[in-house]
Amino acid sequence: MVAQNREITLRFLAEPTDSNVMGKVHGGAVMKWIDLAGASCALGWCGQTVVTIYVGGIRFYKPILIGHLVEVHAKVIYTGHTSIHIAVDVRAGDPRDRVFTQTTRCIIVFVALDADSRPAEVPAWKPETAEDLSLQAYAVKMTELGKSIHDQMPSLAIKRDDV
Repeated sequence: MVAQNREITLRFLAEPTDSNVMGKVHGGAVMKWIDLAGASCALGWCGQTVVTIYVGGIRFYKPILIGHLVEVHAKVIYTGHTSIHIAVDVRAGDPRDRVFTQTTRCIIVFVALDADSRPAEVPAWKPETAEDLSLQAYAVKMTELGKSIHDQMPSLAIKRDDV
């Protein structure tokens, strides 16, 4: 087991290849950066291979402009037996003045895998501050909400004879 690192910040320069039809950064590019930062954070926490199992509560507050510097900050906010819940905040701004604005926020859950690709136990994270307790409560609430949505969502699978 490696030393447990609870948070990480990755930085990206928003390039023209990241643009959507509106000339801003494509939401899919932001989601990729979120997944990379979240996975790096989860790996730093548990020292094992991790896979994304859930992304929830993603909220795009403001578009990211091409040429802006993007900071993706990921932090462990809850651990289960094999899962690691990560809060991710995305900020962006002109690299010349370094004034950053919140653009996106979400929670992402990873499961650690052992050498045989089976779920593996992760080190427990314990909240130490009032903010930590609040973030942990938020993670638990989002997990419950996600399960509720999943249970209520009808299957959209297409039957082979319908094709």
